[in-house]
Formats: sequence, structure tokens, C-alpha cells
Amino acid sequence: MPSETLAVPAGRENGGSEMPAIVLDNVVKHYGAVEAVKGVSLEIGRGEFVALIGPSGCGKTSTLRLIAGLEKPTAGDIYIDGERVNDKKPWKRDTPLVWQNFVLFPFMTVTKNVEFGLKMRKVPKAQRTELVGNILRTVGIERLANRKVQQLSGGEMQRVGVARAIVNEPEVLLLDEPLASLDAHLRVRMQGELRELQRRLGITFLYVTHSQSEALSMSDRIVVMGGGRIQQIGTPREIYREPCNRFVAEFIGANTILAGEVTAAAGGEITVSTPTASCTVQTGREAIPAVGEQAAFVVYSDRIATHFEPGFDSSDRANRVAGRLAGREFVGAGLTYVLDLDDGTEFKFQKTDTESRPIDAELGDRIEASWAPEDTYLLPTATTEL
Repeated sequence: MPSETLAVPAGRENGGSEMPAIVLDNVVKHYGAVEAVKGVSLEIGRGEFVALIGPSGCGKTSTLRLIAGLEKPTAGDIYIDGERVNDKKPWKRDTPLVWQNFVLFPFMTVTKNVEFGLKMRKVPKAQRTELVGNILRTVGIERLANRKVQQLSGGEMQRVGVARAIVNEPEVLLLDEPLASLDAHLRVRMQGELRELQRRLGITFLYVTHSQSEALSMSDRIVVMGGGRIQQIGTPREIYREPCNRFVAEFIGANTILAGEVTAAAGGEITVSTPTASCTVQTGREAIPAVGEQAAFVVYSDRIATHFEPGFDSSDRANRVAGRLAGREFVGAGLTYVLDLDDGTEFKFQKTDTESRPIDAELGDRIEASWAPEDTYLLPTATTEL
């Protein structure tokens, strides 16, 4: 029978780092014949903001529901604050969940919604009043205390949902797509507010989202899931710049992946013959594939130069391709361009609004693009199967 308490991890005894807030130990979840979560192991530190991302059906929401106690694992163990909670009821885990659709009582006032959980815990009225007042000030909605929820905007309702979740001062807060129903402008503003609130209160956040921009801008670490498994765990920069396999590289960002046969290897660089061009790739610390082996690499979309730009000289850069402009998408203060290369490969590059001004091209026009060897990332040869 599994231990009901988690031993302090090796190296943390005698004054080392404190017990993690959440630990998943080889957790599996079946829904009938479907294995939605496949042996997930994860450790989340106290006060950490961790984003759980991946495509639909990857297992991220199932993992969150397992931690919340809304589902029971088929196998494996879940520890919260060092205690095994596999059989513990949701309301006894002290892991409130903020939902995408807010789940508020529409005909109650803001105050009544926020104090509901306190009343269920039989907290005295005077203490409830003080706690609710403090938390409404913390999330900046004290002026709405007596307003009915149905009279609030989406952003105000989201703040009420957060206030209700943290009024009991939990150690862990779970958030399931909490900003998905808000408009784009409000989503960006709420991202900053949630991040600032998490830092100020020191609460551990586990945040499930489809949005790469939310995960990259808000979290301390990102957990990328695919096919029910964890594909990679890392800082936003590690996930974006150093994907561990092709799945992560394709899911994160707007980069291009090229692949082919290694034709030369020397001096920390390899030459890869792709259907598009012969490319020089910086190898860094990765295991270097031998001549004759296959290799795949990421071309960073924000490091691409085009022949429209002043001083462009493709002969100064090791890697060059050309294709016809197939798409152009405004993304915030920048643009993402899509080229169809001669072999049919889709090639992407990004420019800020200022950088894009010299690019005088219409759909169908031909564009030359180039990049340096250090503007690539060689993908590890070993990848996780989905």
C-alpha cells in the first residue's frame, strides 16, 4: 500500500528546500478503454506558477481534474503538501479550481459569492466580513461588493471567481482555461493581473491553457503534454528555443522545421541536405548525428532576414531559401509571413511592425530569406512517441 505521506526528496533533508506543493507519481487515468493520462510524473514547487499546455485531447484537463479530486487515478499517486490524496474528497484538498465559465451564483451579490465557501466552513460572520473585504481589495473589486453577479462584465466576473477561490488562503490554486471566454484585450490585461496577484500572494498556481502566449508570458515553467504524456518541462525560453522533440517544436511558436541527411560535420556545425536547400546547423551540446544519418532542426522565425531589407546580402549568411508569399498574418505588434518554398515546404518568419515596412510584397510574390547557423536548433534524435 502506498505511503500516505511523501518522503522529503533526496537532498532536501536538514534544511534543504521545502516539500513540493504538488507531486504526481506515475499517474494513469483510464476512461473505459481510453487511456487519457499515461504515467505522468510531475513535481511543482511552492509558490511556483506552472502552465500545463497541449492540444485538445492531450490529457492536460484530465490531469488537473485528478489533482482537484474530481477524478480518481486508475494508477499512481498524487501528493499535495506531502500528503497522499488519492482518496481524499475535493472539498478536503484545499485546491480550489477557477473555471473558464466562472461558475458563480448569478442572483447573489459579489460579497455573497465570495463568502459562500467561508459560510460552508462555518467561519464566524465578523471574520467573514473582514476576509471578504480584504480579498476584494486585493483583486481590485471592492467597489462591486454589493453588485449582483449578473450585472458584472466578463473581467469583473473573473475577478470574483478568483477572489472566491483564494479567500480561504489556499496553498494551491488550480485554473482551467480561466481567460478563454474573455475578449482579446481583456485577456492580455488579466494575464498581467493574475501573474502579479500570484507573485504577491505566493500561492502555487497550476494553470491549464490552450494559449501559448499565456503560458509563455505568465509561467515560471511550462509542461507540454501530448498523447496523454508529458513531452517536455522547462522554462518558457527553454520550451520555445530548445524543444526536446518535433512534437513540442511544432506545437510551440511559429518556427519552421526542416529535415534531411547529414552530409558534413565539423567545428560544432553540421551540413544537412534538405529537399529545399543545403543548410548549416549549429550543434551546440546535442549529440551530433553522423554523416549519412537523418537530422531535423528548427529555424527560428524571428531571426530571418529577407532580400527587401537594407544591407541584405545572402552571401554573408550560410542558409538561403526562396519561395512565394502564401500568407501574412498580423499578430499584435508584428506580422507572421508564410512562404511556400519550391518543394512545397511551408516556411515561416516573423517581423515587428517596424521591421516589416520595407517588405514590399503581395501574395504570390517571391521572397528570398536567409539565416545564420546559430539561428537554428538541432532537434534531439530521441523523441517521445505519441
